[in-house]
Amino acid sequence: MKITGISAVIATASIAGAVWAHSGATGVVKERMDGMMAMGKSVKEITPMMRGQTDYDPERVRAFAEDMRQHSGEALTRLFPEGTTGAPSEAKPNIWTDWEEFAALAEQLHTLSEGLALAAENGLMHGGGGQTSSMMGGESRMGGQAMMGGGSTMGNSATSEFRNYGPEEFSEMPADGVFMMVSQTCSACHTKFRAEAK
Repeated sequence: MKITGISAVIATASIAGAVWAHSGATGVVKERMDGMMAMGKSVKEITPMMRGQTDYDPERVRAFAEDMRQHSGEALTRLFPEGTTGAPSEAKPNIWTDWEEFAALAEQLHTLSEGLALAAENGLMHGGGGQTSSMMGGESRMGGQAMMGGGSTMGNSATSEFRNYGPEEFSEMPADGVFMMVSQTCSACHTKFRAEAK
């Protein structure tokens, strides 16, 4: 079996597991779980493009960024009222004790999503359509970390370096650089605030 075939099987199993885990969820818990699953699916769909494995399409990047924007910031935090923990929710109780950090991550995801939409025409750092921005010096400042992986936290990920940036600053970067920061923000939030599936 080719690697792409194995990846497809793993992705299908992951989505099936998530669907099973979400059974029994209702109300705001179901709404936030559905939103998280939609964001995860969007990331998986666009990752090959961001790695230069498929043709670069700025329109698809903008659509992805808009999808992430709609599920971030206040749209995300409003789905976590106090007292909505426990199965089938995957939210850890520390969301509410560390609310300021959780809300900051949600807002950073919103800002990055807006920045990614603006950066869509910049293309990838090393080709793949569009122009390559020189802001990052032609080399990734992301430290070669794998997208959506590594369990990085805000304290040591590249995103902390750009925490005070607005969408306009991100608009000058290559799209894959901004995408990686979107992925790292998701990963940091999941690491701290999402319970491991059992």
